[in-house]
Amino acid sequence: MNSMVYLIGAGPGDPGLLTLRGAELLSRSDVVLYDGLSNVELLSHAPNAEHICVGKHGQQRIWRQDEIIAEMLKHARHGRVVARLKGGDPAVFARTAEEVDALSEAGISYEIVPGITAALAAGSYAGIPITHRKLASAVALVTGHEEPGKSESALDWHALAHFPGTLVIYMGVTTAEVWTRSLIENGKSPDTPVAIVRRCSHHDQQTFRCRLDEVAERLSPANKIRPPVIVIIGPVAELTETRNWLEQRPLFGQTVLVTRPVDQADELANPLRDLGATVLVQPAIQIGPPQDWTAVDAAIASLADQDFVIFCSRNGVQYFLDRVLGLGHDMRIFAGVQLACVGKQTAAALGDYHLHADMIPEDFRAESLIDSLSGRVAGKRITLVRASRGRDILDESLTRDGAKVTQVVAYLHTDVTTPDAKIVQAAQQGQIDWITLTSSATAESVYRMLGESMKQAKIASLSPITSQTVRDLGCTVTCEANPYTMDSLVQSLLKFNLS
Repeated sequence: MNSMVYLIGAGPGDPGLLTLRGAELLSRSDVVLYDGLSNVELLSHAPNAEHICVGKHGQQRIWRQDEIIAEMLKHARHGRVVARLKGGDPAVFARTAEEVDALSEAGISYEIVPGITAALAAGSYAGIPITHRKLASAVALVTGHEEPGKSESALDWHALAHFPGTLVIYMGVTTAEVWTRSLIENGKSPDTPVAIVRRCSHHDQQTFRCRLDEVAERLSPANKIRPPVIVIIGPVAELTETRNWLEQRPLFGQTVLVTRPVDQADELANPLRDLGATVLVQPAIQIGPPQDWTAVDAAIASLADQDFVIFCSRNGVQYFLDRVLGLGHDMRIFAGVQLACVGKQTAAALGDYHLHADMIPEDFRAESLIDSLSGRVAGKRITLVRASRGRDILDESLTRDGAKVTQVVAYLHTDVTTPDAKIVQAAQQGQIDWITLTSSATAESVYRMLGESMKQAKIASLSPITSQTVRDLGCTVTCEANPYTMDSLVQSLLKFNLS
């Protein structure tokens, strides 16, 4: 039995802050036991593992520490590789010692993988250097929530009140009145600058500045500043006013829904995140291979007899050319055939296979390719590589101009019918600011998912054809890319948001 437990620091929230070692070990795991404060996006590193949340804040199920340990031991004793994903760093206020003691007693091997602790992330993401050669030469990490049942605090509040540096308080929201009073009564100036950082490193991070004697009121239930919260106390806290780089990003505070397939979402999602947006990914379309390759194989076998091969999308390029290679051919099979593409991104996909497109229209529309081919296709044999659904304008126009067109469905293009319930709820509650739509089929699928709540969001469209479909659905197009590329779509959204 080769059981193993990895106690992995998930970092403060931004999924990009997970260590390479953490990502590698998640990919090996059979089961992931993750804290409620861990970003669920990290679970994508363990696509084949069972995912069990062992702490959902504010919801029905809250696991006790002994239950978490029992669950961890149960899976390890069955020979499974367990990833215990813990918010921040496992060694900082994470109760790792109790879990390690249980593993050692059970004779189960383990490894501890560090993560970025919230104190460091809150400082960096709020623009606060928690050490500063002129202001603070030391830092103390302090829990605001000691073990229940203690007869007296284990903290030396007099020493902390006179600590010559920065104090960082973890888990101090509900006990703010207690620890602020303890500091002030032991000599800490009530005027000491404080920065309260909520959900540090997330794209909805909030930073509040105040004095030490104002913290308890700021963190009172009436102000609804809910955990996770880090409180930074000391002169360095004043620096956040001019150095808070994250909250100054142009799309900070905006929630954008990206509706592309999962394996293509990053091209749009990453630039939006870099601009400060909170990005939700809900694919509207599923892309997959055809159920039967017979027609594709026949088209490949007849390439030597063709004059043109037209690719309508980069998905078509990928599926068709992967099939060419899978059948044992190489790119020489296209010798003597002219290659045409709808859009520069489709042409770029051809380039990935070391093929050069002979014809690329200026914009991302079939109509432009028709114009480019006008007067050149009479009597020509054309293979049209396409999806299982889409517009028939190319086939109809080329046939009308005298070409002999063979349509080949190289991939299936189907709606996603079971969207994430949380995203549907967010749309219904008006919590999505933008929806990005990159095709008519995507627009129609999103409308089927979200219904009338789609109208509450601003819509960024990739092309005039997509925009017309959006309007036909009764929705308003806020901005449209020009040219019809993902970069332009991001820029059009950004330009509108700044206007």
